[in-house]
Amino acid sequence: MPDAPAFSERPLPLFAPETAAPTGARQPSYIRDHRQRLRARFLGGGAQAMPDYEMLELVLFRAIPRRDVKPLARALLETFGDFAGVISAPAERLSGVTGVGEAVICELKVVEAAAHRLAQARVMNRAVISSWDALLSYCRASMAHRETEQFRVFYLDRKNVLIADEEQARGTVDHVPVYPREVVRRALHLNASALILVHNHPSGDPTPSAADIDMTAQVARAAEVLGITLHDHVVIGRAGEVSFRADGYLSP
Repeated sequence: MPDAPAFSERPLPLFAPETAAPTGARQPSYIRDHRQRLRARFLGGGAQAMPDYEMLELVLFRAIPRRDVKPLARALLETFGDFAGVISAPAERLSGVTGVGEAVICELKVVEAAAHRLAQARVMNRAVISSWDALLSYCRASMAHRETEQFRVFYLDRKNVLIADEEQARGTVDHVPVYPREVVRRALHLNASALILVHNHPSGDPTPSAADIDMTAQVARAAEVLGITLHDHVVIGRAGEVSFRADGYLSP
């Protein structure tokens, strides 16, 4: 009886760590055909025709040109929940997923940055009253999936046109330091006439805390002294958002 062929006893990983393809290596035909089909479906039907894992595959194609990326796309979704959760995940957490290297992280962060820039372009230099929904969409896109708190301020001119969008502070999973005097001082520097405060709750629940309410009152008082109006404070969570003005936390 002939000897059995020798195989390594070490199990192969579901997908190998990201590596550069050898010079001249050809993409297997089944991978090439699969990618062509996905691209054609996307171009023909747009994002609404694609589930999250296929949208993620399209992004990963550029980072991993000659390997089946479907297992990696599914692993990322299992880890971070959905497409938005994957592209907004911190680089250090992404790198903890087997198969994710620098090229994958770069592609994901480019998509995230492009989404933020597009959303921002729809609200900058426009009257906030007429683009409120776009402003909320921008806040959701840039803040809802963050794992730490971020506090930002939208500065408006006398016609309520958005003239600046600035991050004031970053914090932990449940706290971000805010200094009302710095917020107002920056408004004076920009010659702003009004403010909108925005911060996120990584827990997902946008209900304002006692500290949120107290800080908002301090900013409102400091702004009022200098003739600056605090229009609203919006808390962003994965479950939705809360407007201080609409929900009665901010006095008329």
